[in-house]
Amino acid sequence: MKITLKLARVGMSMQEATIAQWYKQPGESFVVGDPLYAIETDKVTQDVEATAPGVLVELLVAAGEDVEVGTPLCVVDVTI
Repeated sequence: MKITLKLARVGMSMQEATIAQWYKQPGESFVVGDPLYAIETDKVTQDVEATAPGVLVELLVAAGEDVEVGTPLCVVDVTI
């Protein structure tokens, strides 16, 4: 099932973040706990991990881009 992942709020005051790095590229598979990407805010840099196994289908935001909470980041095909 294809799912679009969006930027989630990490802290109460977080309004936006920078996509610091993508750890997976389109076509690469991942399992639960694999880091998919890193975000940077004014307070922290944090890895975002997969919560289900699957394959990264498409990147919607490039590394280095600033995005607001709720912005679609990528499309994944999860295998639950």
